[in-house]
Amino acid sequence: MVGVLISMRLRLTARAMREGRAALNFWIGSLFGLAAALVTAGIIGFGHDTLHSGVTIAAALFGAWTLGWICGPILTGSSDETLQPEQFRLLPLTDRQLAYGLAAAAFAGPAAVINLVAFAGLIILAAPHGIAPALVAIAGAVLQLIFVVLLSRVVMAWLGAAMRSRRGKDLGVLLAALLGLAYYPINLLVSNLGPTLEKASSGFATPLRAVPSGWAPAAVEAAARGDALWTALPLLGLAALSLVLWQAWAVLLHRRLTLPPVSAGQVLDAENGLLDRFIPPTPVGAVVTKELRTWWRDSRRRASLLPLLLIGFALPVFLAIKNGNTGTIPFAGAFVVWLATMGGTNLYGFDGTAVWQTIVTPGAARADVRGRAIAWAMLVAPVALLATLILPGILGQMRLYPWALSTLPVLLGVGIGAVVFLSTHAAFSLPPQRGNPFSGSGNPGCAKLLMQLSVGLGQLLISVPVLVILGVGAALDNLWVQWLALPLGLVLGGLAASIGIRLATTRLETRGPEILVAVKPR
Repeated sequence: MVGVLISMRLRLTARAMREGRAALNFWIGSLFGLAAALVTAGIIGFGHDTLHSGVTIAAALFGAWTLGWICGPILTGSSDETLQPEQFRLLPLTDRQLAYGLAAAAFAGPAAVINLVAFAGLIILAAPHGIAPALVAIAGAVLQLIFVVLLSRVVMAWLGAAMRSRRGKDLGVLLAALLGLAYYPINLLVSNLGPTLEKASSGFATPLRAVPSGWAPAAVEAAARGDALWTALPLLGLAALSLVLWQAWAVLLHRRLTLPPVSAGQVLDAENGLLDRFIPPTPVGAVVTKELRTWWRDSRRRASLLPLLLIGFALPVFLAIKNGNTGTIPFAGAFVVWLATMGGTNLYGFDGTAVWQTIVTPGAARADVRGRAIAWAMLVAPVALLATLILPGILGQMRLYPWALSTLPVLLGVGIGAVVFLSTHAAFSLPPQRGNPFSGSGNPGCAKLLMQLSVGLGQLLISVPVLVILGVGAALDNLWVQWLALPLGLVLGGLAASIGIRLATTRLETRGPEILVAVKPR
């Protein structure tokens, strides 16, 4: 059975390597990942003076990669479920057999190979110190890979299990957001502090070795000094912890396959609700109301947006800590818009085949695209605007108000246009929502990162005229000249949003069947 699942995974991977846009996402994502892995292996293998400092660096970078496996699916709003457990529900397999087979298939993808290349830096580090440390490094790199893959599977399965009820979904999304937020300070610690500890005292290096991500490097150091006990204990600990994670995954798979999702309860049609009082009863208003309610009720949409909104606030704070100044914090609103755009570039993918209702309704495309754009703006703009209005004043950086308020409408306008434009021109399918709200089809995480890169570049380019006026005002030390950038920013943002909406409407009207095929779950 394991061989069959591995063959299925390899066949699907080979298919992704050949099929148009999926192939582009696959190869670009793999190349970027491989480059990061080679850099990591090089730093671990050659970026040190002594074995002790090299082990400290290895422990820090191993921790960063482990965090990537845990937080990556949350930060990108997707996790790879090429083989879904529900597809094997009717086969005569026990939960442990299914967990064993799916775990083995998870190592057949490119992500596992790329991570093994990164962890192979430990072998380069250990090789000059003898055969025994090199053999320990090989075993440690393999065990570390098994550990991180199983840890990622268990975390995603646990979040999916927590979101089976309405209250659980809210709690799960909040936990996911907190987990995503934890990535930045911890990664700041292990990536930036770790490599500077070459000559630091053991009081700083010991915590990096104490966590599971540092056990394999610690075993190599013990093997180099001939300590058999402390060579075996970390490796046995990784093996035992991986076994526990595998058993936990089997239990979570059993719950996913046997427990039906709890109903969110009956949805009452309140005629005098808040949305009905403030949103006009027009076709566009109907779409806005529907979208706002869907963003609130759908756990997959909340999982893609809420963590990114919170991270948008936290990211400039961590950048300020890293750089030693608070200049980035007043631009938290811009970060919110920038990251929230990532969670909304596949609106029709969220709906799946339900988009056919819009396609077959005469004249519905225009109202649908505009309603979706307005609803997304109503969710993101208030949060970003409040952050932009409040944070510069709290920090006493009043001089940054023209910069923050003038660039925000440009970023927001480009974001609105990009959300609907990419949702119609680069839509991709999502698997049926079952146990994991972060599950994706094929390689959607890479696709989203590529989309966000292009959107971020567009936001930067369209903001150039605004930045020029702000720069001139700063050079002249004239606040009034800087405030002239605000109306220009409003105009540019409005034009970007209107162009994106117009192009998306045309695409939906003329290529509706193609969009339906693209978002149909496979």
